[in-house]
Amino acid sequence: MNFMQGFKMALKSILSNKLRSLLTMLGIIIGVTAVIALVSLGQGATKSVQEQVQGLGTNLLTVNITGRGASNSLSIEDVNGLSSISGIQYISPTSSSNASIKYDSKTEDSVSVVGTNTDYMKVRGYELASGRFLSQIDLDFRQKVAVLGSDTATSLFGFSNPVGEYILVNGNRYKVVGLLASKGSTTNGSNDEVVMIPFTAAERLFKSKGARTVYVQVEKDDQIDKVVTELETALSKKFRGSTNSYRVFNQSDILETLSSVSDTLTLALAGIASISLLVGGIGIMNIMLVSVTERTREIGIRKAIGAKKRDILVQFLIESMVLSGLGGLLGIGIGMGAAKVASATLDMGIEFSMQIIVIAFVFSVVIGVVFGMFPANKAAKLKPIEALRFE
Repeated sequence: MNFMQGFKMALKSILSNKLRSLLTMLGIIIGVTAVIALVSLGQGATKSVQEQVQGLGTNLLTVNITGRGASNSLSIEDVNGLSSISGIQYISPTSSSNASIKYDSKTEDSVSVVGTNTDYMKVRGYELASGRFLSQIDLDFRQKVAVLGSDTATSLFGFSNPVGEYILVNGNRYKVVGLLASKGSTTNGSNDEVVMIPFTAAERLFKSKGARTVYVQVEKDDQIDKVVTELETALSKKFRGSTNSYRVFNQSDILETLSSVSDTLTLALAGIASISLLVGGIGIMNIMLVSVTERTREIGIRKAIGAKKRDILVQFLIESMVLSGLGGLLGIGIGMGAAKVASATLDMGIEFSMQIIVIAFVFSVVIGVVFGMFPANKAAKLKPIEALRFE
């Protein structure tokens, strides 16, 4: 018996029992659907985060001061001292807190107010829509000026240009000198619901001293390790060897960690979903055993007229493979559709991997072969006389 002949016989057998065949394939369909949908959503979410991290540049370092108390922070003088390290292109201290922002009769509560310097826009990848950004003279004289994020500006001013207008930040009057272009959101929240003021003005406004987060942009990627070493040396001197008082994060390290976590999660999700495939395989073995029993006389007749043991084995194996393969194809289609629906509903990104799709399909066919082997072998071992006598 050739493959095409066995395939046609398998299709005929499946179509003659449509409902039973569909129920048999259900486990395979659910398993493949789960694999495709879960992995696609997982990879989509990971890709989105990676793009956000890469958008800041792989040459960005973040210095976090983790200790407590006024002495565990970096003053503007400390930051200026760090800027002399060879290889640093831009450095920006930040002091952030939530505040109430008011314009006319409109008020926005819990808006992120960031006190920073002139380099912040370059380091964080912002662009101006109108006006200007903070200048050095604003920091030197603690000027009460502000640059608004696009969402904050829209909430307070609608579609009017806010540059030149005055807002109240926790009751203090600030002049709007710039409007930032929309930057979108990250895992840390919106980048557009923000008000930026001079670092020195933020210290006075929030009665705080120093920065607990400093962003550092390195000139070239190959200088990152050198800059990190020098930063840690300088910070160690500042905090008298207390390495628990600070952390230096590298964007490249974050990307590598994300990739590692993504691969682990993908394997875990695929493993969990594959359990359904195994259950589907048991269903196929069960229905194929029933099929062997029902077609015992047919097997006897085929053997009586010259069919070999191998022919019977191949016939039932092909039928099992076709069942699981059709289930796999339906699962791929349903899984892709389910992933798109979930993406639209949950506002998540999706990333279809052809490799995962092929692996899921091949695995479904392999399940059919493995779990179809026992029924097929049982059918092939039937003796013609006993099979013909079977009622």
